[in-house]
Amino acid sequence: MTFSQSDIDALLPLPPATFHILMALADEHRHGYAIIQDIAMRTNSELRMSAGTLYRSIQRMQEQDLIVETHRRPHPDEDDERRRYYQITPFGIAVARAEARRLAQLVKLARARGIVPERA
Repeated sequence: MTFSQSDIDALLPLPPATFHILMALADEHRHGYAIIQDIAMRTNSELRMSAGTLYRSIQRMQEQDLIVETHRRPHPDEDDERRRYYQITPFGIAVARAEARRLAQLVKLARARGIVPERA
C-alpha cells in the first residue's frame, strides 16, 4: 500500500492511547494484555490503560490501517489460543514517526520559551 504525507498528516495529532499502542507494537507483535503491560512499564505506571480503552483504540487503529491482527503466534506452551496478536503496519510506523517528530518540535518550542528546562 502506498500512502502520502497527507494521509499521515490527516491522523495527527494522535490520541495519546494510539501513540502508546503504536510504541508498544514497534518492536514486536503483542496481544492486548501485553500491550497494557508494556505501556504501564514504559510509563512507570503513570499511564494505566483500561481494557475498554485498549480494544476501542485497537478497533479504530485497524480501520485506519495503523495495525493489523497477526496470525503469527508464540510456541503453544507460551500461548493462550484465545489471545489475539497485533502488529504495526508500515503506515503505522510512518504515522508514529511523524507524531514523534511533532512532539519533539513542541518540546523544542517549549524549551525556547523557558517552559521546559534545558537538559541537565
